[in-house]
Amino acid sequence: MATHAIRTTKLDLRLSPEAKQTLNAAARASHRSVSQFVLESALSRAEETLIERRHFALSAAQWDAFMAALDAPPRAWPRLRRLLQEPSPFDPAEPA
Repeated sequence: MATHAIRTTKLDLRLSPEAKQTLNAAARASHRSVSQFVLESALSRAEETLIERRHFALSAAQWDAFMAALDAPPRAWPRLRRLLQEPSPFDPAEPA
């Protein structure tokens, strides 16, 4: 985590007194300031959230099925094709 970078941006946060009390207690227990504790915790959770969107594990059979689906020709969707060919209500009106 890059928590030692120069900090130039501020993040304000509204929270309940109970939440603030919990954060204060957790920060004291970990021998950090509340700012350090919140920043480190938030960055850790952010990294977990992002890695879940970038990395997934598959068995060999699942990988083969995944690759087959990617390599397969696209399926025909006649109703979708018709929908996409209809004029959109957001298209500019045609001149009379």
